[in-house]
Amino acid sequence: MCQRPYRHLAVWLSLILTVSVLWGSVLSVRAAGPEITTPSAIMIEASTGQVIYEKNADEKRSPASITKIMTMLVIFDYLENGKVKLEDEVRVSAHAQSMGGSQVFLEEGEIQTLETLIKCIAVASGNDAAVAAAEYVAGTEEEFVYLMNQRAAGLGMENTHFEDCCGLTDSDGHYTTAKDVAVMSRELITKYPKVFEYTGIWMEDIIHTTNRGSETFTLSSTNKLLKSYEWATGLKTGSTSKAKFCLSATAKKDGMELIAVVMGAEEGKTRFAEAITLLNYGYSVSHIYEDKNEDILPDVLINGAIVEKTSVTYGGSFRYLDITGQNLEGVEKIISLPEQVQAPVKAGDVAGEAIYLLAGNKLGSVPILFKEDVPRAVYRDFVRKAFQEFLLSA
Repeated sequence: MCQRPYRHLAVWLSLILTVSVLWGSVLSVRAAGPEITTPSAIMIEASTGQVIYEKNADEKRSPASITKIMTMLVIFDYLENGKVKLEDEVRVSAHAQSMGGSQVFLEEGEIQTLETLIKCIAVASGNDAAVAAAEYVAGTEEEFVYLMNQRAAGLGMENTHFEDCCGLTDSDGHYTTAKDVAVMSRELITKYPKVFEYTGIWMEDIIHTTNRGSETFTLSSTNKLLKSYEWATGLKTGSTSKAKFCLSATAKKDGMELIAVVMGAEEGKTRFAEAITLLNYGYSVSHIYEDKNEDILPDVLINGAIVEKTSVTYGGSFRYLDITGQNLEGVEKIISLPEQVQAPVKAGDVAGEAIYLLAGNKLGSVPILFKEDVPRAVYRDFVRKAFQEFLLSA
């Protein structure tokens, strides 16, 4: 008689244990992210660079035409520093014309603007256009590839080495990783958002003008996400027999930009489907806290200068990506500034920092900088100041 209640208790305990195990499994799957078949992948949030999902992201693989992400990055660097212009006319070489694979059928001696070549690279993945642009920017493709590898090294892409500017090379010496592709993709789209004016093109006509006359050629995007995923903005596809099917997909939804990289997919449609799976997952779990830091900071007292205080400013805005479901309304900002500093100080020097906390844990910080130079005062400066104050009071 008295054993029955214990038997019921054992049943309930067993049920609770079972539910707990199942719920733990659900949380584990959620934390791990979606299951994809692509052998190597990564997804990051663009403004913070934070990784949301990764799978064999450091595995070296042949990149095929997603190589052209770095090609476009170097071209945009040269546009930024004024060494080349979009309207510059580029004469196509025999070497550029000889490129196989995906091409826009440029001919030796044909002249196109650099902007048209960028469109050919971004939209149709033209190998001939990539080489023509590379030769114009750096003189030779070899020199341009040197610039690509230098840029990669500067970004910390330790597992990347390029041997051409278009990705047609299938040698073991031309490789990168999903993580490195995400790094160069992030650099391109955050530093040069103008690239979206080209990667977002679905179809556009260009004009081939040769000795035979002028004829229209239609560029058609290789990125099918532009039609199948409403938030897609780019970025680059690639495929060879060695690399299989690769994609660096960018998307923007509700102000949040994500980058999903998949490498080595067995079929072309798989890379697009799995990129969508990753992007949907990313948007479902990601929440951004942003402080544009537009509030006015107090001046800092300064000793040893003619002026008594100097102004400071934030080094930028603050963004934090949460994928754990925390309540970001509880984020606290603490301003850390010294009561007084000693002259001299220079504009841009760090004066302090804005620290962001959530539940007592530090999320990150933003430097607070001096806005102007304040030199150290010498004896005659104090004499001059005293004389000026005497004249004003007289």
